[in-house]
Amino acid sequence: MKFRRKIYLVGGALTPFIGKNHPDFIWKKHPEFGTRENPTLEESLSSAIQKALADNKVDAEAIDKGYIGNFAGELFSNQGHLGAMAIRADEKLNGKPFSRVEGACASGGLAAVNGIDALNAGYDVVLVAGAEVQTTVSAREGAGFLARASHWEEEREIDDFTFPAMFARRAKFYKEKFGATDEDIAHVTVKAYANANKNPLAHMREVKMDLATASTASDHNPAFLRNPELKAHLKVSDCSQVSNGAAAVILASEDGLKKLGISPSDCVEILSYAHTTAPLGKVADFTTLDNTERAAKQVYEEAGLRPDDIDVAEVHDCFAVTELLMYEALGFAEAGKGGELARSGATGIDGKIPVNTGGGLIGYGHPVGATGVKQLFEIYRQMKGQCGDYQMPSTPRIGLTANMGGDDRTTVAMAIKNID
Repeated sequence: MKFRRKIYLVGGALTPFIGKNHPDFIWKKHPEFGTRENPTLEESLSSAIQKALADNKVDAEAIDKGYIGNFAGELFSNQGHLGAMAIRADEKLNGKPFSRVEGACASGGLAAVNGIDALNAGYDVVLVAGAEVQTTVSAREGAGFLARASHWEEEREIDDFTFPAMFARRAKFYKEKFGATDEDIAHVTVKAYANANKNPLAHMREVKMDLATASTASDHNPAFLRNPELKAHLKVSDCSQVSNGAAAVILASEDGLKKLGISPSDCVEILSYAHTTAPLGKVADFTTLDNTERAAKQVYEEAGLRPDDIDVAEVHDCFAVTELLMYEALGFAEAGKGGELARSGATGIDGKIPVNTGGGLIGYGHPVGATGVKQLFEIYRQMKGQCGDYQMPSTPRIGLTANMGGDDRTTVAMAIKNID
């Protein structure tokens, strides 16, 4: 989409992303199980909003409009109507136009798209947040909730764990077509955990992963699907995390920055976005993310960029094979060459094209509605040197995000430019 105005990301905030294997997550093996509870959906959302406002010295009164990304609040938390929930975070938001946006795992990206559209329409300062709590039920029941992002009648029965099975299917076809191996795919997992180990906000910050473990099914890393044709193609380590958490960012026009008293040099500029949608249940080729490829082409064209211009990327690694497919859809690697790129180390923090520097969905975590917002803020944080132990050695000038919903059925991609 061609922008009518310059769009800036002022700053934002993140809660820790937590779930099983995180030291602060309260579950039956935690010493405080039964005496303390995990943050609720409202607590997570409010915390991110309050911190984004406070950290960036933005008075809530200056917010003109707000959008909240969330996929399954009604199912996991018995809570919908999250636009009205969000304004409970600050009394000065009372009366302002806030609404919720849903697009499966791309809900956060869609919230940001709506925020940008609002700025192009004439608003000056917009708050975008995303949140999800997914640990209120068993993993099996939660998988059924998440399966609502598939075509339920046609795809639900592929496996009890519908989406893991869908991407096991992609891994199967990809390996058969291109000769890729489980070890090729495992390089994505090892990178994700290594980056997360340097990230204090990451879900898997204290969990180690080596190549041998990530490459092979075992009692500690089981292949858990019941579908006999797909079971061998996905292990627990290939999966993103079932996480709780929230993210928030503040977007503004040039007039908005003047109202806030913030210099453009303290911000990053969003150059372009693309939002593409494909029909549920109709994947033409399991070895490509053709809907994401379509979005990437639009973003590059609108921003006047090429894949070689990208200095850092946040991509949707809902499963390890997905990151390889993302490399190819975004033009970082040729078809079938994603594994080679991962093996080469080029996507590491100190590589040619760092990808998912904080751990991605596999290591950082995947509270569904928060992910697309987190991706944007992670690019901002790398550009402004705020990533601590996982900071890139050189300051990135151009960044790219790709947030995907369902089996590549909804994609939001954005190009971001650092401002010196």
